[in-house]
Amino acid sequence: MNILVINAGSSSLKYQLLNPETQQVLAKGLCERIGIDGKFTYKPEGKEAVKEADVSMPTHNEAIKAVLDALVDPKNGVIGSMKEIDAVGHRVVHGGEKFAKSVLITDEVMAAIEECNPLAPLHNPANIIGIRACQDLMPGTPMVAVFDTAFHQTMPPAAYMYALPYEYYEKDKVRRYGFHGTSHKYVTQRAAAMLGKPIEELKLISCHLGNGSSIAAVDGGKSVDTSMGFTPLAGLPMGTRCGDIDAGILQYLMNKYGMDIDKMLNVLNKKSGVEGLSCVSSDFRDLEAAAGKGDRKAALAQEKFAYEVRKYVGAYAAAMGGVDAVIFTAGVGENDKTIRSMVCKGLDFMGLKLDDAANDVRGKETVISAADSKVKVLLIPTNEELMIAIDTAALAK
Repeated sequence: MNILVINAGSSSLKYQLLNPETQQVLAKGLCERIGIDGKFTYKPEGKEAVKEADVSMPTHNEAIKAVLDALVDPKNGVIGSMKEIDAVGHRVVHGGEKFAKSVLITDEVMAAIEECNPLAPLHNPANIIGIRACQDLMPGTPMVAVFDTAFHQTMPPAAYMYALPYEYYEKDKVRRYGFHGTSHKYVTQRAAAMLGKPIEELKLISCHLGNGSSIAAVDGGKSVDTSMGFTPLAGLPMGTRCGDIDAGILQYLMNKYGMDIDKMLNVLNKKSGVEGLSCVSSDFRDLEAAAGKGDRKAALAQEKFAYEVRKYVGAYAAAMGGVDAVIFTAGVGENDKTIRSMVCKGLDFMGLKLDDAANDVRGKETVISAADSKVKVLLIPTNEELMIAIDTAALAK
């Protein structure tokens, strides 16, 4: 089957056409600046990327049409006709408590996704726009919604509830939801395959470390806790997000500097994290370069990030009553050997030992723990698009 995977943002759209059975990516690309001046990138398998500026994309409909036209283009296309696209998988950020797994999109599903808009006001409306654009241009083609939050719906109440008045949960659904679920699901399944054991027998800690970062405790293939919360602002310090913070700090800073809540949230989401702490960058490569030149704040940002990851690993091992493997994935997790080493340092009390030589690697699926390490350490490049395609193919069949 050929599955078109769509990840629609408010003014952008990422796409891949792939076969989930062979894992072959036929083509991929990006539509940017939708509604402004339109930038289109298309890369067919085995060929150079085709980049076009100033493509007319006043709405997502035109962006989707540009994608479909490129896929069947006589020169650079990878399929003969639209009939060769068997289904479309849509990344949807928030499914609330309504969706614990991927689902075929119906009118009822669309209404339920719209009900979750207040929980993800920047993402869900854009995801809905992408779905409707595909429905308009590809009538009759099965559409599947794959939710970032669905994987974490197996968390027990003790993990997902906040210690707030219960009415806020009953009336307003204020609770921990968690994100990056598609990534955590993919890498934990791969971990089970690498370890040669049924996932039902494993206790795994998945560290999705990038500009946005989250950690998940996965017991028997089910998420039992995760670091992001009601929003993706919670948990680890990230590229520009602060992560967990004393809420009283907000009142203190807002009163002192005359900020309203929107300005405060802008600081927490876009000016904090390792960028705010380092005064250098949100890019961990820049932090490492600056720290190497003696920049104290850049080194502190690295240390703070690794320290918080290490705390979560310890906490989740305790929550599950043990751990069989720790997984590193996403941009930082896959490529930054320094951060991986800093995280693992001090975890020998758990029986975890990193192999420094094996850790000297980037973006490769491999074991990086020492041979005598009781807890395995795995590097697994994430593949959310493939996970979306697998779910979509299973439902479309």
